[in-house]
Amino acid sequence: MKTYDLHTHSTASDGLLDPTTLLERAGARKVDVMALTDHDSVGGIAEARKAAALAGVHLVAGVEISVSWQGQLIHIVGLNIDDSHPELLQGLESLRNRRDDRAVRMALKLEKIGIPSPLQGAQRYQTTDILSRSHFARYLVEIGKADTFDAAFKQFLNPGTPGHVSMEWATVAEAVTWIKDAGGKAVVAHPGRYRMSEVELHRFLNDFIDAGGYGIEVVCSNLDPVQIDRFARVARTYGLRASKGSDFHSPSSRRELGRLAPLPQDLTPVWQDQHW
Repeated sequence: MKTYDLHTHSTASDGLLDPTTLLERAGARKVDVMALTDHDSVGGIAEARKAAALAGVHLVAGVEISVSWQGQLIHIVGLNIDDSHPELLQGLESLRNRRDDRAVRMALKLEKIGIPSPLQGAQRYQTTDILSRSHFARYLVEIGKADTFDAAFKQFLNPGTPGHVSMEWATVAEAVTWIKDAGGKAVVAHPGRYRMSEVELHRFLNDFIDAGGYGIEVVCSNLDPVQIDRFARVARTYGLRASKGSDFHSPSSRRELGRLAPLPQDLTPVWQDQHW
């Protein structure tokens, strides 16, 4: 049975490993199929393709798109995309421009509570044109304002904290359309992270499916067995394909590449009929 990991990050967004090192790590850990899904960027895929052949890993070109839905930030993963598709590239560029605006506004808010040089500090961790909250979190840990990466988000960067900045990202329909037009499959990323009632989840999934959404992550880094059961039921109820991914960012991530629970056997995986 193949080992799949369909949600990972490299230095093309906010991961700590460059695409080559990431694929080497995947190969060493016997991952058969890996998707590179950087935030709002496909900048690492060309390098990843070359490295995948040497590592003995089948690479699925992917992306993780930032979406706004009723005031919440939602992430939608695109799998098996054409990473040269013009409309997709144009859409992702618009999101990166919004990220730059957010970074400046976050830095101003953090300065007001006494954080020294937050923009310059975050930029030291930036390796591409993506400047994300993760770069700010690493800087906050570096200067001792937070004990851990997760604590930095909880204390300074998440909604309701001093450094949080609300943004309007892509709509659900825009993100799914970009993915579909690029030949890919749209998948809801880490659904357990979102603060949604059952009614809100129902409305969101209806919007996602109406736009052409394809799947949902049933097994991912932040889901315990109870939540896996919950989102397996969601996949069954809404007729969505099931995906799995570590959301790997660094060697210190909670989940190692490919080290994921199996999907419930009665679900239809996203890779069925995809020849991955």
